[in-house]
Amino acid sequence: MSEIKVKRLKKLQARLHVSGDKSISHRAAILAGFASGKTRINGFLNSEDCLNTLHAMQALGVETETLDETTFVLTGRSGNFLAPSEPLDCGNSGTSIRLLAGLLSGQSFDTRLFGDASLSKRPMKRIVEPLALMGGKITCEGSNLRPPLVVHGSPLRGISYQTPIPSAQLKSALLLAGLQAEGKTVIKESMHSRDHTERMLRHFHASTHQDDTEVTVYGGHTLHAQDIQVPGDFSSAAFWIVAAAAFPKSRITLSCVGLNPTRTGLLNVLMRMGAQITETVESNGFEPYGTLRIHEGGSLKATTVGGKEIPNVIDELPILAVAFALAEGTSVIKDAAELRVKETDRIAALAVNLRAFGVEVEETPDGLVVHGGKPLKAATVESFGDHRIAMAFTILGLFAEGTTVIQGTECIATSYPLFEKHLNHVVRGEMEKNPTGKI
Repeated sequence: MSEIKVKRLKKLQARLHVSGDKSISHRAAILAGFASGKTRINGFLNSEDCLNTLHAMQALGVETETLDETTFVLTGRSGNFLAPSEPLDCGNSGTSIRLLAGLLSGQSFDTRLFGDASLSKRPMKRIVEPLALMGGKITCEGSNLRPPLVVHGSPLRGISYQTPIPSAQLKSALLLAGLQAEGKTVIKESMHSRDHTERMLRHFHASTHQDDTEVTVYGGHTLHAQDIQVPGDFSSAAFWIVAAAAFPKSRITLSCVGLNPTRTGLLNVLMRMGAQITETVESNGFEPYGTLRIHEGGSLKATTVGGKEIPNVIDELPILAVAFALAEGTSVIKDAAELRVKETDRIAALAVNLRAFGVEVEETPDGLVVHGGKPLKAATVESFGDHRIAMAFTILGLFAEGTTVIQGTECIATSYPLFEKHLNHVVRGEMEKNPTGKI
C-alpha cells in the first residue's frame, strides 16, 4: 500500500500545469470512437480511469494510434461498434460504466461491464430506469441495481425525461443513447450539471438544442470527427487553489486550466470566503481555458455551500471541506447527499479524517458542519480508496504541525497521476519548467 508523507509548509510559491481534464478525456474517447473519421486528442488524461474508457473503445473496434502518452488519434466507427471479445473493465470509474451503458444500449450485441469493489457499490438505478423507458435492456448482476451490468443492445426510441437529481453522468448516458434512438430525446434538469457532453456533441456537429436546463438530441445523425484539445482539469487544480487561498503570503499560478463555468463554482465560494483569485480566459473554444493566479492567502472566513451550488462543486467538496477546516468560523455543506455514493461515503470519510487532525466537525445526512480556524495536529489517515480524499488530506497536512501520513494513496492514479510530482514542486517552492500537455 502506497502512502504520502508531508510536513507543514514554510512558504507556498509555485507555477503548475495540471493534468488533462478527466471528464473531458472520457467523453473525447467515447465520441471520437462514435464519430466518422479520425480525431486527434491532445492533452488526454493518462490516468487509470480514462485509460479504462480508452481501452473499452479499442475493445469495441475503435482503431487507436498512440503518438505520446497524452496524444492519441482515434478512427471512429460511425456509430457501429464491434462486439467485444470479453467483458469491459471500468476499474474505479463511475463515468466509464454509466456512459458506456448509455452508448451500448443502442448497439446490436450484448456487453458486460464490470469494475473494482468500490465501483460495484455504486448505484445504477438512475441510468437503468430511464434507459429502459427508451427501450434499453440492462441487467444488474449486483444487489440493489448495482454492477456488474449486462447491456443487451436493442432498438431505442427517444423520450422526454426529467432527471431526479442533477447528474452529468446520467444526462450523458441518455444523450449517448439518444444519438442512436428514433426521434428526439429531451433531458430536463432542475439545476445545471456540468455540460461537457453537450459542448462536445456540438463540436462533433451532432443535431442538438440547448435551452437553459433542457437539452435535446436528435437520433440518426452522423457525428463528424473533430480534433480535441483537452484543457487542464479544474478539479485537480482545486487542490492547489485551496492550498494557496489558505496559506499566508502565497503565490501560485496555474496555466491552461479548464474554465467551463459549470465546473468553476469553487472559485465563487473561495472568493466569498475572502480568497484573492485572478482568472484570465485565454480561449473560448468548445471548452474555455485560461490561467488562474491565487495570492495573498491565509484569511479565509466561514461560509455555507448548498442548493444550486452543489452540482457545480460536487467533485471539489472534499478539498472545500479542507478549506473550511482552515477558515475562521463555522462552515456548512448541505444538500450534498450524493457524496454518500461516490468512490466511498465521502461525508463519513471527511468527518473521520478531519477529526484526526483535531478539527471539530458534525456529520449530517447530506453534509457537514465544520468548525475551523484552530491549530491542526499532524495525523495518519486513510484514503478509503478515494483519490479525492487522499489528495484533500495531503493538502491539509501541509498546514499541520508534525508529519502527516496519508495511507492508500495508490488510488490517486485514477485521476491525477502527476499529483506527487506537483506536490514536490510545491514543497520545494519550484516553478515547473516543462509542464506536460501544454496548450
